[in-house]
Amino acid sequence: MPIEIGLWRLGKKLEKVEFSSMDSESRLEEVLADDISIIDPNLLLIGRQVQTAYNKFADLLALDGDANLVVIELKRSRTPREVVAQLLDYGSWVRGLQDEDIAGVFEDYRKQYYPDEAQTSLDDAFCKWFRVQEMPEELNESHKLVVVAGELDDSTERIINYLSEEYGVAINAVFFRFFRDDGNEYLTRAWLIDPGEAEVKVVEKRGEEPWNGEFYVSFGGNPNRDWEEARKYGFVSAGGGSWYTKSLSMLEKGSRFWANMPGAGYVGVGRVADEVVPIDDFLVDDGKGDRVPIASLPLKIANQLTVAKDPEKAERMVRVEWIKTVPADQAIHEKGFFGNQNSAAKPRSKKWAHTVERLKMRLGIKH
Repeated sequence: MPIEIGLWRLGKKLEKVEFSSMDSESRLEEVLADDISIIDPNLLLIGRQVQTAYNKFADLLALDGDANLVVIELKRSRTPREVVAQLLDYGSWVRGLQDEDIAGVFEDYRKQYYPDEAQTSLDDAFCKWFRVQEMPEELNESHKLVVVAGELDDSTERIINYLSEEYGVAINAVFFRFFRDDGNEYLTRAWLIDPGEAEVKVVEKRGEEPWNGEFYVSFGGNPNRDWEEARKYGFVSAGGGSWYTKSLSMLEKGSRFWANMPGAGYVGVGRVADEVVPIDDFLVDDGKGDRVPIASLPLKIANQLTVAKDPEKAERMVRVEWIKTVPADQAIHEKGFFGNQNSAAKPRSKKWAHTVERLKMRLGIKH
């Protein structure tokens, strides 16, 4: 069951603000098309009302940080069977899309909705949005399906949970509540299945490799996160919201991880020395024998302190002990390497085992 969200007005008397229906689900589509991060900040919208090979129209099409397609379909007034069947049909279509097909969808989308930016290529838009140097070599290695609804009925929940848990279908649902209060409008969001848990279910049901005990860490995504500073002061970090930072909590003290700079390649292997903490609490040696807050030093990462006033967006840091690192311009990248948009992960794909073995050889790590 998704988490129900309530809203109350504080005053002399506590008053609950009742939710209401949006004017239409087409308005919800407008809101999502204007800012897809409302669903997931790790999505780049590349298509709207996209015509499929079966002469149907998918509501929204996006790419995640791994360049995998995400089909987003509004439930509208259809029955649970109809909307889920339609979404599965779209899944059968997107899995066969090639790089040139995806680029074509993006080009048509920009021409129709953003004609002034029609010259922007998919590569340029992807790199700018995800703050990487280049797109992954392989696009659309997998795909996800998302149902969007004003509310979820029991039947839709049962169907989605069944497909996810029993068959490993990468399908989820997100529902929005719409509130009005004294002329103001509010929108809240809740997932049926936590996205992290959904990914684990898909991996388990698809019979992928058991986790090999090696963590994956993504470093970068912000010009203030400087790799040379991370090497010198022993840290990895993430910020900008709980979506990006919560996965750092899974890094266990003493565990080994491999650090990847998306768009560049793998730059190091290390061990977790301490639990994740806010940037305000991360202390380092100032070079004079004193332990001082890292934000007090003239470093790029210190600029991330400016967002610490907002606990939701505060930079989170993990102290690490590097085993072996290389400069960013010597980052290790090979075709077939594992990549992931999460700040930290426990990969279970066959790619991950291959990636770790290759990195051991390239970095001279014996065990």
